[in-house]
Amino acid sequence: MNQPIVTVLCLCYNHARFVAEAIDSVLAQTHQPIQLIVIDDGSSDDSVQVIEKHLIQHPEVVFIRHPLNRGYCVSLNEGVAHAVGEFIIDLAADDVLMPQRVEAGLADLLRAGERYGVTFSDAFLINEAGELLGLHSANHPHTTIPTGDVYAALINRYFVCPPTMMFRKSVLDAMGGYDETLAFEDFDFLIRASRQHFFYYSRQPLVKRRLVPNSMTVRQFSRNSAQRWSTFAVCKKIRSLNQNNREDQALCKRLVYETLISFRLLELRLALKFFGLLLSVVFARHHT
Repeated sequence: MNQPIVTVLCLCYNHARFVAEAIDSVLAQTHQPIQLIVIDDGSSDDSVQVIEKHLIQHPEVVFIRHPLNRGYCVSLNEGVAHAVGEFIIDLAADDVLMPQRVEAGLADLLRAGERYGVTFSDAFLINEAGELLGLHSANHPHTTIPTGDVYAALINRYFVCPPTMMFRKSVLDAMGGYDETLAFEDFDFLIRASRQHFFYYSRQPLVKRRLVPNSMTVRQFSRNSAQRWSTFAVCKKIRSLNQNNREDQALCKRLVYETLISFRLLELRLALKFFGLLLSVVFARHHT
């Protein structure tokens, strides 16, 4: 029986210190076949040289190089255009897949059935040196993580460790790919995917997530960052996707949180945007 092809998109931006380990973690997977696509998005460090040297013995790996930085979502969409796999993993070049990551994720999705489009798992948290800091589940216990219809829960709170996601390519195709107007893809993908598909959670740590200062995750909480404005754009999408009071209540909770964060960061214009969206949701709920 032929095994499904899994495509791993490895996106690199100034990750010269880590990208070789990320690539090796894909090549060492217990599942085959795997299509590896490495994208360098205009790195200014030695990332390209490291990648090219590392791939000399692996001509089957697709390497896409951008002379200038084009952004996360644009780069991922370009990678997806070259993807031949039925399933996809979005791997940042500073994270590491455990050897059984693809095999375990594929087994989970196939066992769960067609209604399940995305699987995610626990993760090891590591520092820049690769030293273990703990588990994602230490702050997000297994018993609190939902499986199945997670749409409202995702609006309400953070619990999915994005590097652990693996999903059917058909999920992304149905969404029309990643939204290239956004500075990061995680939140938008989670919301739009969970509106149409069930999610499956594995308690097994299948990825090492590296915590690096000035990473995209950190910049999401930086004043006037593009990531903060992208969060607002996704919240506007949620407003149009919601279908019941429970989901609107979850959005209200999220908008209160984002408004307070914006005030704390002295982002007064953005705070007013979040607050205005909150009022529109509350007003609509009271007039339906």
